[in-house]
Amino acid sequence: MDVEKLKALRSATGLPFSECKKALEEAKGDLDLALKKLQERAKFEAEKKGARETKEGIITCYVHSNSKLGVLVELLCETDFVAKSEEFKKLAKEIALQIAALDPKFVSPEDIPEEYLEGERRLIEEELKDIQDPQIFKKAVEGKLKTLKEEISLLSQPWIKDPSKTVQDLIQEYIAKFGENIKVGRFVRFQI
Repeated sequence: MDVEKLKALRSATGLPFSECKKALEEAKGDLDLALKKLQERAKFEAEKKGARETKEGIITCYVHSNSKLGVLVELLCETDFVAKSEEFKKLAKEIALQIAALDPKFVSPEDIPEEYLEGERRLIEEELKDIQDPQIFKKAVEGKLKTLKEEISLLSQPWIKDPSKTVQDLIQEYIAKFGENIKVGRFVRFQI
């Protein structure tokens, strides 16, 4: 067992050495494959824990250095023990920074009101009205609407510090670390 690879995997994931060692053994020493296996496990664990109730958590803030931009975010978890941990607070700060940088309007695509989507659909249809083929028109409208939903929903945005992950992926990694459900409750972004 390559100790340096084990340390690198532990550093990248924050998971216990035993889990990192098991993943490295399953991947026959391939660090990238081991990381991928751990990410898949994290996603699976997050899905299992997703229905569990989140009654604890914290509210954190971010105020930009020019004092013209501020964010408040509510991050929820299952226990007070996790809510008080430095790792959980770090995640809340990362999410606040994300909101400050990319200005999402909703937590997830499922939270977008139908009236809002209908208004956006009409704007997109007007923008693409020159497309003659009805099938191409429909696909283009749906594609633009899907992209819009991803851009304005916090959880589906690419994480600003690693665009290969979404904010949801980041949260799932923390769910795997803590072994409890984590959800973004609400957020508000102020800008002058």
